[in-house]
This record gives sequence, structure tokens and C-alpha cells, in this order.
Amino acid sequence: MSHPWMLAALMLPLAGLVLADETPTQLESVVVTATRTAEPESTTLASVTVIDRPEIERRQARSVPDLLRGLPGVSLTRTGGPGHQSSLFLRGTNSDHVLVLVDGVKIGSATSGTASLEDLPIEQIERIEVVRGPRSSLYGSEAIGGVIQIFTRRGGGDWSPRLTLGAGTLHTARVAAGLSGGGERGWIDLGASLDRTDGIDACSGRSSPFAGCGVEQDDRDPYRNLGLSLRAGYSFSEQAELEFNALRTEGRLDFDGSAFAGNVSRSEQQVLGAKAILKPLEPWTLTLAAGQSRDNYRSFFDDPDTADGERFIDRFETTRDSLSLQNDWRLNEAQLATVGLDYRVDRVDGTVDYSRDTRDNLGVFGEYQASLGAADLKLSLRQDEDGDLGGHGTGNAALGYLFDTGLRVSLAYGTAFKAPSFNDLYYPDYGNPDLDPERSRSWELGIAGELPVGPGIDGRWDLSLYETDIDDLIAYDAASSAAANVRRARIRGLEATTSADYRDWSLKTSLTLLDPENRSPGANQGNLLPRRPEQSLEIDLERRFDRWSLGGTVFVAGRRYDDLANRDRLDGYALLDLRAEYRINPALRLQASLENALDEEYETAYLYNQLGRSVYLTLRYQP
Repeated sequence: MSHPWMLAALMLPLAGLVLADETPTQLESVVVTATRTAEPESTTLASVTVIDRPEIERRQARSVPDLLRGLPGVSLTRTGGPGHQSSLFLRGTNSDHVLVLVDGVKIGSATSGTASLEDLPIEQIERIEVVRGPRSSLYGSEAIGGVIQIFTRRGGGDWSPRLTLGAGTLHTARVAAGLSGGGERGWIDLGASLDRTDGIDACSGRSSPFAGCGVEQDDRDPYRNLGLSLRAGYSFSEQAELEFNALRTEGRLDFDGSAFAGNVSRSEQQVLGAKAILKPLEPWTLTLAAGQSRDNYRSFFDDPDTADGERFIDRFETTRDSLSLQNDWRLNEAQLATVGLDYRVDRVDGTVDYSRDTRDNLGVFGEYQASLGAADLKLSLRQDEDGDLGGHGTGNAALGYLFDTGLRVSLAYGTAFKAPSFNDLYYPDYGNPDLDPERSRSWELGIAGELPVGPGIDGRWDLSLYETDIDDLIAYDAASSAAANVRRARIRGLEATTSADYRDWSLKTSLTLLDPENRSPGANQGNLLPRRPEQSLEIDLERRFDRWSLGGTVFVAGRRYDDLANRDRLDGYALLDLRAEYRINPALRLQASLENALDEEYETAYLYNQLGRSVYLTLRYQP
């Protein structure tokens, strides 16, 4: 791939920072998702992006998909406005090739194989870690493209209330409140939020020939979401700690549908978790965790031509129970060994009669981490026994070297797999119980260092080159009239990010170049995989004053195709978002944002509409 103009655009905004002469002090971010153990973000050998609570509020993001848009390696599609299905493609892999965790508990539907990121309440989120690249050697199925872990607010310290009020375009409104505290040894946070909007007309579909949603309904599609969260824990001593977390969301969405598929949905997600951390011996840390996640989706049909009310159509429900045991043994200051096991039982229920409705998985994993002078080494292996699907072995190896100049170079290789979903295996007239897991092999070369743009600038850059080959992809096979392992893909990519702070200025840039090639035999061989743009670029610039801050984000995405045949082309687009914040006093802030300021008309999925120019005001109170 040759895109020199985008590489130039990535570096151009740094020119204005050359005359810097002061460096602000920032705390080091710590990540746990990449290795299942805590490590500084700057020294991890994985490609990781951390979004903390101050960054969430600084960006004034309104949903989790909005927050993830523009991150390196992330491609998003949305079938309409707020609340409508958002599909995330991590490093060009399929939308069900990313594992999503909430406080360590796997979420999502076992029937569709994906998680509803659009329903997660952003006001209850403390931090998000996005790990790009295969992680099946630590987490098992689905982690082909990577892992996204969402941490809810933790609390601690003195008791502190918070309140958020927001309003905006399309009668959008948000109310969120919370209370956190717990003292020196304890921590607790309780939060609640309510979001609603009149929405937009989600789809400009057509019934003949069938395209998009397949119907023509020129109406707005409103959305409402209620979120509740609780996270509490207590440290009895340096050797014993206990924590509990709970999250629940309830959503209602109108969409353009039919009497067969429905046009109203009600969804619930619930996550419960408990974790005990024990240190029986000085070098030994034992972590025992249990969790349950539920994903419930119901569809109804509300005929706009009658007053009969809603008629029930379908229900799909997933319940996941999980148990994890992890032993971390500190061999010495520079070496850490980890051994653990995960056990999970998936159950499905609803109106579809699956031939099997339960499946269990046992995974045993081990990891070795060592710092050998200027070199770092990370090795991991895992064996999964997945019900009737048999065993699946995966592994990862990464080696990094830090030069005296501050330049870090790393090389990694990993394998991963994705177990078939219940729909793939057992859905009537489609499922195939003889399916094999989807398998992948990935190489990655990473380079990172400090920005050489002048004294006084606190800045870093990193560059990643990778290739992923995926075999036995599952799709409908017309010859057998069922799902089959009939597709292959090869994905090559480049990711580059820079960040720089000078006095009251802050700059962040992110570039992704992608070559997602369909290598399946047949007429579509050599085509681009659907809905992945080949190029995307984000530039975020902010200026802080005494009480004011002003910022803007430019996001550019290249063309993409909506179908395997590459006939339905979706043009590239550019979005400009502007924002401002005024700190009335230390506890009270007023925020304003203008999203899609140029009122760009664009599609990320064929015939599905996106929000135009929108204005939002938010008042935040937190002592």
C-alpha cells in the first residue's frame, strides 16, 4: 500500500509544536488486558489504546461506538442513528472476531456471536482498553482481531456525588447521576443514567429489488436506554481483597422493519461479577473470579396503519456463567509466570428451536514474561476444550528491544480461533453441527519512540505493520444449503499514531491503512472484504485556557464496499466535530459540541442513514 499523502497528513500538525519549551507531567497508564497482568502501557509489547474517564469527558463522546471511532485499527458501521446496531471490525477481521469484556466478564449474544456496544452506558464507564492483535492464547475464542475490555467506575476515597444533564438535536436528552466513595480500604460506586432521542429515519431501503432494510418507512426511529451500575470492594489487608460488580442496561428502539422481522426491539444486558485476590506467599498472587452475563433481545411489530399496538415476533436470550482461576508467580524482579484456567457455560433460549441449547468450554493457559536487560520476552499458550467441537490450541510469542536512543522495536507472532456460534451450528435450515472453528495466524512488527520535534514537548509515536491470514471462515454454502467453512481472507495493515503536549496544547493523530483481501475461491477472490475502509485518519487538536478549553476532531475515511462482489460502493467521507468546555467552578463544567459540523451526508452501510449536523449541551457536576 502506498499512501504517502496520508503519512504526511499525520505528521503535518506537529510542525506548530517545534518551539515548545515546557513539558507537562503525566501519570503512566497501566494496562491489564494485554497479558491479564498489570503492566505500564509504554512498555507493553502489544498494540494497546487506553481511554480513561478524563479522555471520555474531554472528547464529549455520546456512546461507546462514537468513542472508539478513529482509534487505530478500528472500523465501524452503524445501521442508522443512535442505538442502532454498530458493527466493529478490529484490524479488518470480522465483527465477531473481537472479544468484549466488562470488568473481566465476557458479554454478547451466543446466537449472533457479537456484543451490542451501542447499548453500554458511557456515563458508567471508567476506562476502556483496546488490545489489537490475536489474544486467543490468553482468552480463547473470538480474540482473532483483539480484545476490548470495559471497566466500570470504581470509586474510593471521600464520598462524592456527581450529576450530568444534557440536551441536544432531535430532542436528545441525558440524565446521569452517581455516588462514589469508600474510604482508604474500600471502594464503591453507584451510577444510573437515562438517554433518549427522537432519532432519524434509519434506513432508505427498497423492497424490489431488495436492498438495505428491504422496506420504505419514512419516519424517525427513536431510542431510549436506561443504565445502572454498581462496583464495590474492600481490601482486608495486603494479602486479601474482594470486589463485586454489576451492570444492567435496558433499551428500546424503533427501526425500519416488517411484520415478519418486527420494527420495535427491546433489549437487556446484565453483567454480574465477583473477584477475590489473595497473596498466600510474597511472590504468589491468586485470583479467583466468577461472573454471569445475560443478553436478551425481543422484537415486536407495531403496525403504523392500525391502532392494535405491538405484536410479539421473536426472542433470543443468552446466559453465560464463567469461572476463572489465575496464579501469578513472581520468579524474580524481572520474570513473571502465570498459570490459570477458565470455565464457561453458554445457554440460549427463545422462540427459535435450536437442536442444542447449551455448550461449555474449558480453557487452560500459561504465560511467561521476562525483562532481560534491554530485551523483553512474552510467551503464552492455551488449550481450549469446547464441548462437541473438540480441542483448540493457540499460542503467542513477542520479543521487544529498547535501544539507548529510546526507540523500541518488537516482533510478535500469534494464532487464534473463533468457535462457531449457535446460529452457525444449530439454526434451523442454516446451521451445520460439523463446522470447524475459524483459525488465524498473525505477524506484527512494532516500532515506537519519543517524538524528535523539539525540547519541551512530551510526545510519542508508534508504528505497527501486520498481516493476518484467516482460514475456514464460516458462510452460507449454496451447494449444501447450510453454513460451511468456505472462505479465506488475508489482511495486511499499517497503524501509526502520534501524541504531543506543549503547554496548553494537545495533539493526537491516528492513521490506519488496510488491505482486507477476500481469498475465498470463486468470483469474489481478490475483492475487498465488505464495510472496511482502506484508509482512515483522525486528527484531534485541543487548546486549554484558564477556564476554557476548545477542541476539534477531523475524521476521514476512504471508500469501502458493502458486498462481497464489490458492486455496492460506499464513498469516502470527512467529518468535523467541534467542542468547547467552560469550568464555572472547580465542581461545575458546561460543555458544548457541534458534531458533523459540515453536515456531511455519508453511509457506513448501504442505504442506512447517519446523523447530520448536531448540537449538544452538557452540564457536569462533581465536587
